[in-house]
Amino acid sequence: MNASKQRITVLGSTGSVGVSTLDVIARHPERFEVFALSAATKVDDMLAQCARFSPRFAVMASPPHAALLADKLKQSGMSTRALSGEGALESIASHEETDAVMAAIVGAAGLGPCLAAARAGKRLLLANKEALVVGGDLFMRTVREGGATLLPIDSEHSAIFQSLPEDPATWSRRIDKIILTASGGPFRNRAPETLAAVTPEQACAHPNWVMGRKISVDSATMMNKALEVIEARHLFGVRPDQIEVVIHPQSVVHSMVQFTDASVIAQLGTPDMRVPIAVGLAWPERIDSGAGRLDFRQMAALTFDAPDAALFPGLGLAWHALRAAPGTTAVLNAANEVAVEAFLDRRLRFDRIHAVNMETLELVHPSNPASLADLLALDASARAAANAAALRFAA
Repeated sequence: MNASKQRITVLGSTGSVGVSTLDVIARHPERFEVFALSAATKVDDMLAQCARFSPRFAVMASPPHAALLADKLKQSGMSTRALSGEGALESIASHEETDAVMAAIVGAAGLGPCLAAARAGKRLLLANKEALVVGGDLFMRTVREGGATLLPIDSEHSAIFQSLPEDPATWSRRIDKIILTASGGPFRNRAPETLAAVTPEQACAHPNWVMGRKISVDSATMMNKALEVIEARHLFGVRPDQIEVVIHPQSVVHSMVQFTDASVIAQLGTPDMRVPIAVGLAWPERIDSGAGRLDFRQMAALTFDAPDAALFPGLGLAWHALRAAPGTTAVLNAANEVAVEAFLDRRLRFDRIHAVNMETLELVHPSNPASLADLLALDASARAAANAAALRFAA
C-alpha cells in the first residue's frame, strides 16, 4: 500500500454503484488504491476485481462463498485474503489503513459496517440510504461523535450537497425548501389499474439509469423517493414539510435547493452515477468521472410535474413515517425490502407492494429504538410481519 494515495474500501463492490466506483478509481491510479472489497455471493466477479485491484481483503457474505473465493485466489496466485460475515465487514470499514469507505451495500445489511466506519472517523461515501432510513438519529449521532466525514452519493443528495454552502452550520437559516427530482420510472404514464400486470422485467427496465434490481423496482413504485425524503431529512437537518418531490423525466436536474430569499440552486448533469461518486472521492476537489458532458443545444425541454398519488401511493409514506414514532422509518424500510423481494420472486403482484408496506406499518409499533441491537430487533419484527402480509397478498 502506498501511503501517498487514498486507500478505499468498497462495500458492495460487485453491485452497480460498486462497479462504477471502481471505474472512477481506475481512472486515477495516482490518487487512489483499493484496500478492501466486499460482495454477497458473486465469487467470480469478486475474483476478477481482486485480479485488477489487488485489495488486501475481500469479504463475502457467507463462509462457503469466502472459502470458494479463497481457493480461486490461491489457484491464481493472488495474495488477497478472503473473509466472511458481518464482523469482517465492520473490520474493513473501520480498519486503521482505510481512508475512505464507499458504502454501497443494498438494504439494512449495510447499517452495521456504516456505523463502524462512522465510529472510526472515516470519510464515508454513503450510497446506502438505508443506513439513514433505518439508523436515523443514531447514525447521525455516531457520525458526529466519531468525527467522520459524511458525503452523500445518491445522485439527488449529492446534488443538494453540492448546491449548499460548505459550512453546514449555516444551512438551517438559509434553506427554505429541498426539492428532490424523480424520473417517475418506467410507469409514470401508466394508468394505476394496469399495474397489476407488471412483471419484474418491466419494473427493472429503468428509462434513464442503470441500477440494481431492487432499486429499479423502488424507482418504479417511487419508494426509492420516499426513502430519499427520509434520508434528506437526516442529512440536511430540515423538517419533513421542507422537502418536496417533483417528477422530472429527463433526469438532468438531479435536485434543487430553494433558499430563504426565493432563489433556487440546482445541480445538473448526465444520469451517470460516476459523477456523484467522483464528487465524493475527491471532495472538495473535482476529478474526471468518465461521464459524458451535457449538451444544452440538444435538449428539447426540461419538464417538472407533481407526482400522481394514485399511481405512486408509497411516496406519501415517507412523511407519514417521519411524523410517527421513532423507528417507524426502519419498519417501512424492512417491509419494502420484503415486499420487493416477493415481487421479484413472482410471489407478489407489483400493485400489492404498497399493501404489504401499509399493513406492516399498521401492525408493528416501534418503541424508540436507541441502539443498533434495538434497530436490528425492530427490523426482524417488521420483516416477520411483512412476510406474513406478503403471504396474505400473494399473487
